[in-house]
Amino acid sequence: MGHSPHCEPQAKQHTEFSNNFRKTPFLGILRGLPIEQIVNCTETCKKTNLKFIEVPLNTENAAAALSALCIEGERAGLTVGAGTVVSESDFFVAIKAGAKFIVSPNTDEKIIGLCVEKNIPCIIGALTPTEVMRAWSLGASTVKVFPVSAMGGVQYIKELRGPFKDIPLLACGGVNAGNTKDYFNAGCDFVSFGASVFSLEDMQRGNWQIIEEKILLLLLSNHHTLPQP
Repeated sequence: MGHSPHCEPQAKQHTEFSNNFRKTPFLGILRGLPIEQIVNCTETCKKTNLKFIEVPLNTENAAAALSALCIEGERAGLTVGAGTVVSESDFFVAIKAGAKFIVSPNTDEKIIGLCVEKNIPCIIGALTPTEVMRAWSLGASTVKVFPVSAMGGVQYIKELRGPFKDIPLLACGGVNAGNTKDYFNAGCDFVSFGASVFSLEDMQRGNWQIIEEKILLLLLSNHHTLPQP
């Protein structure tokens, strides 16, 4: 028996998440974040007003880093989620760590079903029109078009927006300061970025000033009016 993605209280949960996300529609992906750099990370995100961050679970010590970041992030007003959730065990690791939302690279009915059941907002990966519609119909809060650059980038988003005018779309894969504005103009609701801003080397070395400058460059490249922290 299938889940209904827009029944209460799920619709309310999705709406609250999406409304907050739309205020600062950028998702930072912190793959390999060292635990000892978590305080510096949260301070940098707070200074730049980057409100939504994701910790992928497929790296060493990811669960511990996610748990620590959820605690520290809450103090800084950040919304922290778990990324690369590809199994039921990943889902429960994420929830135990305190993740406020789930990100998956693919459309998996079991993962979406768990998110619907537990009222956890989820950003679900899809690529083809069929996958986009399926992810949304199953209960995704937002559909992550991934890897968008491999399908033509901005032009592909424009094409998807033809039939899918109301599905919240997030561009992932190849987003940078040079094309962020174009993605929004093409119809994206949100964009995400990872190593181009949060490089593993910079995070390991504590080069948070460099990371801060990259965040601001990307956010401001869209001429996005950010609310004050």
